[in-house]
Amino acid sequence: MEESSMRDALTLLVVCGAVGGVSMATEPGFVPIFNGTDLAGWEGKPGAWRVERGAIVGESTPERPCKRTHYLYWTGGEPADFILRAKIKLIGGNSGIQFRSAKRPDFDTFGYQADFDAANQYTGCLYQHKRGLVARRGERVVFTETGQRQVERFADFEGLLKHVRQNDWNDYEIIARGNRLTLRLNGQLMCEVEDRDPQLARRKGIIALQMHQGPPMRVEFKDLRIKVLK
Repeated sequence: MEESSMRDALTLLVVCGAVGGVSMATEPGFVPIFNGTDLAGWEGKPGAWRVERGAIVGESTPERPCKRTHYLYWTGGEPADFILRAKIKLIGGNSGIQFRSAKRPDFDTFGYQADFDAANQYTGCLYQHKRGLVARRGERVVFTETGQRQVERFADFEGLLKHVRQNDWNDYEIIARGNRLTLRLNGQLMCEVEDRDPQLARRKGIIALQMHQGPPMRVEFKDLRIKVLK
């Protein structure tokens, strides 16, 4: 989708007003990308996602296990520079929010992910397909033009967990501006990345929500909204 078309779609959404209790008036420039009632504007594996009490829900149970990781795509465009905010609640397992990503067959993706997991090994970390873990919680990472990874630690990996609400709603914020990527949870900086690698850095792409294969789990997302940066 062209940038102008994406802005038109976002403008139409903001006319609808606040969703999920988040007032756009208190967050200038932000527009909702989930209407709080159905999966309009989203595309995913049939029967795998639903809406309950104003939230997008993905669930794996012993009766209906998730045998292969898949994603729910936002169909509103491929933003480059933006701030994305969402609430996430995870019970068991692993999930996350893809951004600047590409679609792959069978509702797979390729790109960056703001990670979140029940064991908190990856919560607040930045992941990318092919590279794996790009930045751990508490790290500032620079990828040079030659792909060299340089790391500076600004906070304790375990200490940052005091800002994470286990089995409850957490506010995730993703900032993507140029080659700089920033993840925050509940207002606390979790990691920062400057990606100058010409081979692996991504400058735009889709947004998607992850349903991870493995043991039983339940993930919920609500109050998803975006501000496109100029």
